Amino acid sequence: MPVRRSPTWNDYFNRGSIPFWSVHVAAVVGALWLGFSRAGLVWALALYVTRMFFVTAGYHRYFAHRSFKTSRPMQFALAFFAQTSLQRGVLWWAANHRHHHRYSDQPGDIHSARRDGFWWSHVGWMLSPRHAAVDHDQVRDLARYPEIRVLSRLKHLPGVILAGLLFWIGGPTALVWGFFVSTVLLWHGTFTINSLSHLLGRRRYDTTDDSRNNPVLALITLGEGWHNNHHHYQRSAAQGFFWWEVDLTFYGLGVLEKLGLVSGLVRPPAHVLRGETRAGVHAPIARLAEPRL
Repeated sequence: MPVRRSPTWNDYFNRGSIPFWSVHVAAVVGALWLGFSRAGLVWALALYVTRMFFVTAGYHRYFAHRSFKTSRPMQFALAFFAQTSLQRGVLWWAANHRHHHRYSDQPGDIHSARRDGFWWSHVGWMLSPRHAAVDHDQVRDLARYPEIRVLSRLKHLPGVILAGLLFWIGGPTALVWGFFVSTVLLWHGTFTINSLSHLLGRRRYDTTDDSRNNPVLALITLGEGWHNNHHHYQRSAAQGFFWWEVDLTFYGLGVLEKLGLVSGLVRPPAHVLRGETRAGVHAPIARLAEPRL
């Protein structure tokens, strides 16, 4: 378990954080230079929603929690498109998220708003050199695929390719609004789950952390805002447990299931919905679902 110490200036501003802050600057300067346009808004929203889906369905529900099955080519596609979000490599993302669930809001949690405050849980932990390395012990099930290991090391390549394609297709407007502005919005939308979803909302289930359900955050993140549900039963591919809890990522996975691209979507059983606990509810993540070769 890592030793806890207070965040410092170097955690937020260091050599590794230069790309993060540079994208923010490019988004603001570029948007002011080009000005607002309907085309820019379309580019920004389209790339936000598309990449948010791959972050939530790929990084989170598949790689971190293995809540459904898929083929090896589709596994690679999920990783590639998730990495266009520039949230580091797939192994880094999954390893840190599994670590978070092991210690959520307890000593050892790497991004607890309760213990270290909002800004640390929102961006500080990710920018800090303390958490730059991949804990391969957390992701042995994923690291056995050489293509996933290579892609994870080339963490910025998918994003660079996307930026180039957007500029080629739509020029400066597509690049600035579809990539830079969209990426900044995507980052902070994703990060609200680590920060605000442990601060704002209602708790249906009595978990050992501060996770909360928040319908606004669920819309922003395509379903991730049903965070108390998720911490109660992290195996589920559906995080909106009831029909009124909108979960766009799960609806998208349902379409992929009908197309035969994914299978075995885990849904919460009745005793979980009732708030009961039984052996196996928190089974080891890595044993839940292996890819079809």
